[in-house]
Amino acid sequence: MIVLKGVTLRRGAKTILNRTTAALNPGEKIGLVGRNGAGKSTFFALLDGSLREDEGDFFRPAHWRIAQVAQEMPETPESAVRFVIAGDYALSAAEAEVKSAEACGDDDRLAHAYMTLHDAGSHDAQARAEALILGLGFRMEDMTRPVNEFSGGWRMRLQLARALMRPSDILLLDEPTNHLDLDALVWLESWLKRYEGMLIVISHDREFLDAVTQVTLHIEDGALTRYGGNYSVFEEIRARRVEEQQHAYLKQQERIAHLQKFIDRFRAKASKARQAQSRVKALERMERLAPALAHAEFSFSFEEPSRMPNPMLMLKSVNCGYSLPENAVAGQSPEIVVRGVSCVVAAGQRIGILGANGQGKSTFVKTVARVLEPLDGVLTAGKGLSVGYFAQRELDVLCLSENPLQHMSRLARDNLPEGKTGREQELRNFLGSFNFSGDQMTQAAGTMSGGEKARLVLCMIVWQRPNLLLLDEPTNHLDLETREALSVALNEFEGAVMLVSHDRALLRAVCDEFWLVSRGVVAPFDGDLDDYQRYLLEEARRARETLKRAREKPPARPEKPSRRPKLLKRELEKIENRLRELQERKQALETRLSLSLTPCEISEVCAEFALTGAALSGCEEEWLAVSESLETEGS
Repeated sequence: MIVLKGVTLRRGAKTILNRTTAALNPGEKIGLVGRNGAGKSTFFALLDGSLREDEGDFFRPAHWRIAQVAQEMPETPESAVRFVIAGDYALSAAEAEVKSAEACGDDDRLAHAYMTLHDAGSHDAQARAEALILGLGFRMEDMTRPVNEFSGGWRMRLQLARALMRPSDILLLDEPTNHLDLDALVWLESWLKRYEGMLIVISHDREFLDAVTQVTLHIEDGALTRYGGNYSVFEEIRARRVEEQQHAYLKQQERIAHLQKFIDRFRAKASKARQAQSRVKALERMERLAPALAHAEFSFSFEEPSRMPNPMLMLKSVNCGYSLPENAVAGQSPEIVVRGVSCVVAAGQRIGILGANGQGKSTFVKTVARVLEPLDGVLTAGKGLSVGYFAQRELDVLCLSENPLQHMSRLARDNLPEGKTGREQELRNFLGSFNFSGDQMTQAAGTMSGGEKARLVLCMIVWQRPNLLLLDEPTNHLDLETREALSVALNEFEGAVMLVSHDRALLRAVCDEFWLVSRGVVAPFDGDLDDYQRYLLEEARRARETLKRAREKPPARPEKPSRRPKLLKRELEKIENRLRELQERKQALETRLSLSLTPCEISEVCAEFALTGAALSGCEEEWLAVSESLETEGS
């Protein structure tokens, strides 16, 4: 059990905890919440021992093992799987002891070292590490890649896998979902539910907290308050407490006013002086209640678009990907990530873009935003289309050396919406509505926090009065309050929305249909987010089974040589017939798309076109596999 008795904790001149008493029990799953700057990360420093209490008593069992995600970016040439395995310090120590015992030739010591190594889990360490790496969105071929080859976000995933690899009694996670896609997030939830130790997690993801935690600790104004229940339960209980506090405060104010009125009226009268004096003493003894001070809530809204084209966008047989660099080798082909996209975006549509990591969601959105040009096909924008694009990486839209006022001034020069002047005071007022004030307006974007950068990007988007919003992971660095403000603003927005996000609360609140980016195609997803979670868990199960089969490598049962080629030829004929049918169907759909159709008809044809394209791609891959097998048998 972790116990705090009258603990005061300061960080500089700021008091984080003021005479706090609390108890945390073994095995509890705890969500730590509070406004930005309330002291959540400082409380983690107290828990892991890197910060001591200023007053009071803090107790944590000395034998408890702590695991948490290292915040520094790993720089090492070792492979991803070895890096993760090294997170198990006991296993690493046991391996080192075996090497030392072998070097000195002490048989007894070596025997004991091998027993310790086995007890530390060496027999299944590789399998456990690979399962963690795959669960967090990596591929099998990533196992042996050097850590240095991965981007920053992927290296932080490896740091998370390394923390999960370490046996622990208490696991501290500070915003673990920031670098995860929805598929990895769903996997992490299921892993944490099975974790047997005490979990304390800081997160701004409401559904993640609801799914994983059963206790909530709230830090506010130096107080640490414990609530039994997940985040939604905490919100309900706290709202009731705030209401009760305000009601008690108002009743007390009425009582004080009544007493003061009596005192003021009768203090000068001799016959009433004694009663007046008793009321003065009553006022002096009264323990004054504080009003329920509500912090100013952040809110914003998208202005009504000046135009609303319909359809807004039409994509016909569009290939999305990356064109050849200037130093490309002769004969090299462009990198196609998503192929044959045919779809229509109509006015007012609210589309959630789903797909496992690495399938091409961001590439598809960048192509729609015209950050990337289509490699092939036709992308037609409706007349008067105005796109507001929130990039997953702020560097794509922000200049880190410029401050918010400079960003807005440049934007006003390039894009001055109807009804705006672009004068400096107007820009300052606009930035102020997004909580940028004083020195913040002249602070370089490169020195801002992730949340501040995200707010600046939102501010720039709202200024442009878009009619189509393309949002790629807009909540990565937003706190719960700003996420709620974004959700409200999107629901009131009159244009169309295409949203990529791992925030399921936002997806549920905003989107009424979903498109799935998978295996190189984009197609409508027939189901809701719960169906998609089940789909992801099933895909993860298949990946684990594939890994297990690959590790076991059972010998294949060869068929009789005389029958095998015949069977393959029959199968090839069936596949070729199916290919012809799908090609004919695709051509017929292309012909229909060239006709004058209503937006609804276009959408239906495009959906069928995407599904046909996906089936055709799968059929072609199957044909290649069977053809190669037939050639091998023939040789």
